[in-house]
Amino acid sequence: MNIKKNRIGILGGSFDPAHKGHLAISKEAKKRFKLKKITWAITKKNPFKKESDTSILNGIKQCKKIIGKLSYIKVKFYEDLIKSNKTVDLINYLSRNKKNEIHFLMGADNLINFHKWHKWKTISKKSKIIVFDRHGYKKKSLNSLSFRRLNQKNLKYIDFNKVNISSSQLRKI
Repeated sequence: MNIKKNRIGILGGSFDPAHKGHLAISKEAKKRFKLKKITWAITKKNPFKKESDTSILNGIKQCKKIIGKLSYIKVKFYEDLIKSNKTVDLINYLSRNKKNEIHFLMGADNLINFHKWHKWKTISKKSKIIVFDRHGYKKKSLNSLSFRRLNQKNLKYIDFNKVNISSSQLRKI
């Protein structure tokens, strides 16, 4: 019996602030990989960055403002539910439902240090990793340990130059 999979995209981060780049890669991922829905999994703290000054409630509000009326994108805060801010724990939680096929979305800048993430190889085994090129990061990300070590059938690198903005740039404005 062939079980039809729910193709779900996960975009994780502090979204501090959420911006049109997050939206653009979400739309592109939905279209290219026929994703049923995309969840923006908001975190209080990215382990590789300083803690956000924005509260989770304000962060969720900002995300919803950017998403607008797109019903296939949801914003969720999972950390209290799963008692962790680790991506691997979120992927494990979401993949308990065997119908879910997880597509983890990230920017090329995150791929560079992906090998430093907690249980990064497990993340790549339990989800398909979709990496979106970001201006100025292509060479470094394609030469990264993560890119070289991961199975290319579980990692897709998308040339994507529609957006040249980051949350850290926006915070400086």
